[in-house]
Amino acid sequence: MQFIVIEDFRGRDPKAIYRRFRDRGRLAPEGFVVHHSWVAADLSRCFMLVEADDVTLVQRWVVEWHDLVGFEIVPVATSKDAAAGLAPHL
Repeated sequence: MQFIVIEDFRGRDPKAIYRRFRDRGRLAPEGFVVHHSWVAADLSRCFMLVEADDVTLVQRWVVEWHDLVGFEIVPVATSKDAAAGLAPHL
């Protein structure tokens, strides 16, 4: 499964997040894959495309960061896959 993750940096403080990332890495469990990551120009949020076969991998990763980051996590499919799924109903 793929997910769009929107991270809202608590207190608008990116330094604490980047400090932890520098010192401890992404803290992601094996099988949690980050495909792309973008940071807002004002350094207040991060937008990620991630993948995991098991949603509990995403949950385990969230627990590592929840003190510094608020999360919105949206399961997504590619437009091509969505179109294929809808094709028989059009």
